Amino acid sequence: MYVGPFSNNWGTIYHVVISLPDPPENPINTRYPVNEIFQTIQGEGVFTGVPAIFLRLQGCPVGCPWCDTKHTWETNASDRVSAEHMLAKTEASAHWAELTADDILQLFKQQNFTAKHVVITGGEPAMFDLRPLAEVLESQGMRLQIETSGTFPIQTSAATWVTVSPKLDMPGGYLVRPDCMQRADEIKYPIAMQKHLDAFDKLLQSCPPRTDAIIALQPISQRPRATELAIEICQQRNWRLSVQLHKYLNIE
Repeated sequence: MYVGPFSNNWGTIYHVVISLPDPPENPINTRYPVNEIFQTIQGEGVFTGVPAIFLRLQGCPVGCPWCDTKHTWETNASDRVSAEHMLAKTEASAHWAELTADDILQLFKQQNFTAKHVVITGGEPAMFDLRPLAEVLESQGMRLQIETSGTFPIQTSAATWVTVSPKLDMPGGYLVRPDCMQRADEIKYPIAMQKHLDAFDKLLQSCPPRTDAIIALQPISQRPRATELAIEICQQRNWRLSVQLHKYLNIE
């Protein structure tokens, strides 16, 4: 608000009050519900084998039946804990800590992480505006990758590697967004049966990705028939096969 004295040609003094809009919230104060942070090897997709820091966010309404992180679906206030408690977890749980981008960077440093590749996963990370987080981490020379279902608008930096793992006909009822398919650098599709491939083909027709996007099929739960089908289709179409290497190695 600005208040100032003014006078006209006849000497009359009056005040003008101008109401200005409140300044926007400082993006550095954006807070993220973090379920866990750990350093490991990326086990899926294009960056398989790359040392990576995983940042798992809490919250996802999509409801994939085969999801192996169902503990990240609900964001309940009763599960909120301190950053120290979150870091000290020894097993999967719904406990989460509320952290800013600067908080997250400081935790990376405190844990003496050395990886420069940061994978933001969930949950569903695209539920959040990741631009403030990307700005902070990229300023430290880190490369970001997000893993998303493609059902929420993607808000991150232009340099972020976006992996869309389309979730079709899930219980949550969310649709895969055409803008997410266009933003994808990599499309990693889980497959178990022919009907999954048929549904994926329809998606590619209705929501075509960029011509330079990498398409990979990932067998659900490493089932033998799913793996056999994925290998067969990848050979036919010159797509990539993505296996969950971390599960074979029994690491996070």
